[in-house]
Amino acid sequence: MATVTVDLGDSIPSLAKENGHFWRTVWDHPQNLQLKTKRKDPNVLSPGDDVFIPEIEVKEESRPTDQKHKFKLKGEAVKFKVRLLLLGEPRKNEPYVLDVDGKLINGTTDGGGQLEHVVPANAKAGRLILKGGAEEFPLRFGHLNPIDEVSGVQQRLNNLGFHCGSEDGDAGDAFKAAVSAFQARYNLPATGEVDGATRAKLEGLHP
Repeated sequence: MATVTVDLGDSIPSLAKENGHFWRTVWDHPQNLQLKTKRKDPNVLSPGDDVFIPEIEVKEESRPTDQKHKFKLKGEAVKFKVRLLLLGEPRKNEPYVLDVDGKLINGTTDGGGQLEHVVPANAKAGRLILKGGAEEFPLRFGHLNPIDEVSGVQQRLNNLGFHCGSEDGDAGDAFKAAVSAFQARYNLPATGEVDGATRAKLEGLHP
């Protein structure tokens, strides 16, 4: 048994896989109840959070020795989802290449501009390649901070195209300008301050 302190890029699925568990085993453990109640999403942790990692339990099965037996190892799928927009409109039926830690996956966005793939629970980085390489976007898996932190707001704004620069938690002029642009785009009072309505709209667009 151990307690792990979350670092940037960690998530419950990645920590569970690195320690030989299914992610639900870690997420639903009673000693992680406080963290689960606070964060609500196993993919959204904050650096400095503490996660309890239980010991691995060995399961034994009794079978006759004079027969052949098959054992199926269960797994838990971790899905990466993203929706592509251009000037607010979905980039539908568009071919792409998804690079996940060096593994290339070819696909086409659906009618809503969305793509979805199962990725390794401990995947860290990748690329989304469009238009035969003319457009390329870096990807980070498990790097999303909670919405109630400035850095989490910065990450979501940057991902949605409202560029606020660094995601270091500093609510400076660039951050306030990005918040104002976001508020104006969605018919909210353009104060540059992250109030409840702004946070709710941002989280609705980017959970």
